[in-house]
Amino acid sequence: MTTKKSAAAAAPAMSPIGVHGASELPSIVVKSYNISVRDKDGFIGDKASGRAFRTALQDWRKRLRKMGKDPFTEDVNAPISKKKLDKFLATGDADAAAVVHGAIEDFATNFADVIERFMKQKSWLDTTTIIVGGGLSAARVGELAVARAHALLETKGLRLDLRCIRYHPDEAGLVGCLHLAPSWMFDGYQGIVAIDIGGSNIRCGIVLHNSNKDRKLRRAAVHTFELWRHADEEKVSRTGAVERLVAMIRNLIAGAESEGILLAPFIGIACPGLISADGSIKKGAQNLPGNWEKPDFRLPDLMRNAIPRIGKHDTMAVMHNDAVIQGLSERPWMTKTPNWAALTIGTGLGNASYRNRS
Repeated sequence: MTTKKSAAAAAPAMSPIGVHGASELPSIVVKSYNISVRDKDGFIGDKASGRAFRTALQDWRKRLRKMGKDPFTEDVNAPISKKKLDKFLATGDADAAAVVHGAIEDFATNFADVIERFMKQKSWLDTTTIIVGGGLSAARVGELAVARAHALLETKGLRLDLRCIRYHPDEAGLVGCLHLAPSWMFDGYQGIVAIDIGGSNIRCGIVLHNSNKDRKLRRAAVHTFELWRHADEEKVSRTGAVERLVAMIRNLIAGAESEGILLAPFIGIACPGLISADGSIKKGAQNLPGNWEKPDFRLPDLMRNAIPRIGKHDTMAVMHNDAVIQGLSERPWMTKTPNWAALTIGTGLGNASYRNRS
């Protein structure tokens, strides 16, 4: 018979509330994230990133240009928006659609190979569902690439539930921050401040948990957000980026207060890289403006210092990896899936794997 003492000893110890990059969260265990898997060519994630898809598209255009048949007017090295690519798939001429389909097929083949490699990692062995997020997943080209990769994995005998993330990627990285917050805030407050930092964009938003409508947070939603595309600006310093970020948050808090929204004294932060418990970033932040990997740079501390109080209480700021948080937005629908994972196709390829507590 199991005693109370032995049952307590068997239970996994939770990280203290407010620890950055924690593996033990209120309802879930983060088994791994930001793992670097290599092959003879380097990091395998580089084969299934947003850059990899653009490279595949360029390769197809270069082949056709040699034949004098490139259907696109843009310079071969110029980026083509996902919206335009989707339009060519739907209503464009056959040559343009064929180029896009060729890029999708090449990318999907690489993506399926990358997933196979991840599934051999110890922390991924029991994974049965993979959620695919990131900017590419929001476009039709991304949806087709994921569906094609799913079919390729099936033909290899790898049975997985592979699907695109439910929320739009612009919102998933904000909504997922709710799952970093202590549970008491769902009864005492209406929402939180969330930050999603990416290699191209920084988003800040007010996220409403709507737990009065669904305790599992399936009705959580971004009330309002601001976006700054730092990749389009030259010589953006780390200090300048933090100042811009603080200004965006203050503006959002003021707007929420004017609407009568009761905000918890909590800021959730999604950031690329390996996040240390003290809020510094060990590695993986190379695409951010300035050096974010210096040991004395701790973004959560800077946020608390700049915004010491929200409402009448001292501010708590908690940071975790952006792929982890984007995947957490799917947590309310994963309650019957013990082991699952997330891959985010953005500037790079983010990864995270989870085990549910209940």
